[in-house]
Amino acid sequence: MKSDIQIAQEAKLKHIRDVAKLLDISEDDLEFYGKYKAKLSDDLWNKVKDRPDGKLVLVTAINPTPAGEGKTTTTVGLGQALGKMNVKSVIALREPSLGPCFGIKGGAAGGGYAQVVPMEDLNLHFTGDFHAITSANNLLAAMLDNHIQQGNALNIDPNQIVWKRCVDMNDRVLRNIVVGLGRKADGVVREDHFIITVASEIMAVLCLAENMKDLKERLGRIVVAYTRDNQPVLVKQLNAVGAMAALLKDALKPNLIQTLENTPAIIHGGPFANIAHGCNSVRATKTGLKLADVVVTEAGFGADLGAEKFLDIKCRMAGLKPDAVVLVATVRALKYNGGVEKTELSKENLDALRAGIVNLEKHIENIQKYGIPVVVSLNRFVTDTEAELNFVKEFCERRDCDFALCDVWEKGGEGGIELAKKVLSTLESKESHYKPIYDLNSGIKEKIEIIAREIYGAKGVTYDPAAENAIKNLEALGYKELPICMAKNQYSLSDDPSKLGRPRDFTINIRELYVSAGAGFIVAITGTIMTMPGLPKVPAAERIDVDEDGRITGLF
Repeated sequence: MKSDIQIAQEAKLKHIRDVAKLLDISEDDLEFYGKYKAKLSDDLWNKVKDRPDGKLVLVTAINPTPAGEGKTTTTVGLGQALGKMNVKSVIALREPSLGPCFGIKGGAAGGGYAQVVPMEDLNLHFTGDFHAITSANNLLAAMLDNHIQQGNALNIDPNQIVWKRCVDMNDRVLRNIVVGLGRKADGVVREDHFIITVASEIMAVLCLAENMKDLKERLGRIVVAYTRDNQPVLVKQLNAVGAMAALLKDALKPNLIQTLENTPAIIHGGPFANIAHGCNSVRATKTGLKLADVVVTEAGFGADLGAEKFLDIKCRMAGLKPDAVVLVATVRALKYNGGVEKTELSKENLDALRAGIVNLEKHIENIQKYGIPVVVSLNRFVTDTEAELNFVKEFCERRDCDFALCDVWEKGGEGGIELAKKVLSTLESKESHYKPIYDLNSGIKEKIEIIAREIYGAKGVTYDPAAENAIKNLEALGYKELPICMAKNQYSLSDDPSKLGRPRDFTINIRELYVSAGAGFIVAITGTIMTMPGLPKVPAAERIDVDEDGRITGLF
């Protein structure tokens, strides 16, 4: 069996100008990064902005398990299937982070015969967007520390600096550090921290900004510290906005590449969904809606994280209305949720399937609470039995969901035809009545508790003293009406990753809150979630190599 990278390297790619023609994009509106990558020009939006929008389809999934679900693979395969059916479609995805690529999760380009390519470029440096975000983030950190060193005219309290440096790598030893050691000229000695680039507020700002004007306004609103009398210090007060925007000028433009079957794919931005808002950029999605009849996009991790933030943050801010949601699951993952060990998942086990399918049930209920039609896509494995497949199908149909089997990993677009037909049928026959789950005018606690109760199924929420104080301060500073971005583990509906299936009678604990004023939301951190991951005992980086001809191996 060929590996993902072998399949990708054997693909027959079209020149990106020919891929762009499928969306009626002229060569003048492309900024080339070699033959197979391009950025979409700023002028393109002005040419297409008055066109009617196509249909917006979100792909999400049950809570991820070691058994695998294949959300991105399904997203890519569905786009390829729509292309085979002569539907003018485009895929809109996030860019992968180097952290998981060299860590445990691997890349984020799909898999099998449903991938976006060039796979190596996408998973490594791509067009440099993440490097630009990292540079802008760390320029701001440098200017902040320099301001304190050069007299501290803003009266910044060094013990209340909230801006963190970042690097796009899993590097646990940087979570908590001390800076400014050495001579007096080397800066003020203080505790500092690193986060992974995808958790940086700059990433969120880039992904939510409509244009350069909006980007600069958002950058200016970022809170970097507090003064000794507890007033927020903003980026615009440090005169850093212009230089940061200059670093982000090209990163703001969406990227165009293709799938293995030459379907256009707009790839842009990449915030994680467990510690950030988990969606590709507003610019990419909105541009796609003007260029195609159907846009297939995804949000990170399970529907309790990525989909909730897509629907309550991104769509609300950008004025988007999703027309359908594809909810991805596998028999293997459902049996894992039912208590079966990973080594035993290949055996038929209807009792475990019955016990674990409650995870899928909760996610179906959640999406329906937003008023959006749901199509369940079941990625088929060769070990799945007819009895198991029929059980899931009947379970979904009893809950007013369309259902389709999906074989895109093995068969590419051809394996997604059944799913594509169900999606098109849903778009034609069912109307979306999308509405966010909470009102922005509610208090911070009320919004958190609505998410915890309605989406996670919690019976209540507890708050650490630091979180209580943060809520009081944020509301006093005028941030009460911002949406909530919950930072929670991805493996469970609860804040305890060991509680699989559909946990009940649990509470969510809020450990910390802070405002991402530039992005326009408040981050609530639950449990032990971390914004700087670490590498596993055997990182994926140990398997990656490049030969004398420049051919990369070991990426997955």
